[in-house]
Amino acid sequence: MLWGAGAWLAGAAWPAAQANQTVDASALTRAWPTAGTSPNARQLVHWIEGTGDNQGLPFAVVDKLAARIHVFSAHAQWLGTAPVLLGAARGDHSVPGIGQRPLAQVRPEERTTPAGRFVTEPGRNLRGEDIVWIDYDAAVSLHRVRSVSATERRLQRLASSSTQDKRISYGCINAPVAFYNQWIAPLLGRSSGVAYVLPDTESFASIFIAASAYP
Repeated sequence: MLWGAGAWLAGAAWPAAQANQTVDASALTRAWPTAGTSPNARQLVHWIEGTGDNQGLPFAVVDKLAARIHVFSAHAQWLGTAPVLLGAARGDHSVPGIGQRPLAQVRPEERTTPAGRFVTEPGRNLRGEDIVWIDYDAAVSLHRVRSVSATERRLQRLASSSTQDKRISYGCINAPVAFYNQWIAPLLGRSSGVAYVLPDTESFASIFIAASAYP
């Protein structure tokens, strides 16, 4: 089974956003780096704040086109932002039944990171490492980057300024280790949360209908 294929494939430390910094909640909210953040990501967070769509749960916004993750508290306070690695293929849906296939049977064009709203759950991969399930049935997870194959150059890709370099996984979302440990593991790795994954081929409005129309 695929079982979060990317969870087998990458890892090393990366400086966490706002690491070792203590600030009040309002400062965190004001500090969200909207410069360089896509209008769709800003619109989505505006909608979440205004409607409480996260239902009192911590949440993450994954901007696939920018290859970045933004993590927020249950009260929609921004906590940190980091680069991520994503599915090697562009596309906003997982192939039905892909989570039940061996890796060798997953074709390159099927290695997509699905877009949408997902209720996340803590979990573990086959190595016993803690991960966050984005879509359990499709075997898509959020986890620390781990370097297993030197030829994939995952750590170099994570540090690259090119978003294309960040397309390498089987669909899972790889986050820097230090960032994951500081923000993702304590918030999404212990209880349920919400992951909002922005599309890269379909329109924002087709995936997040209500958010796109929010004033």
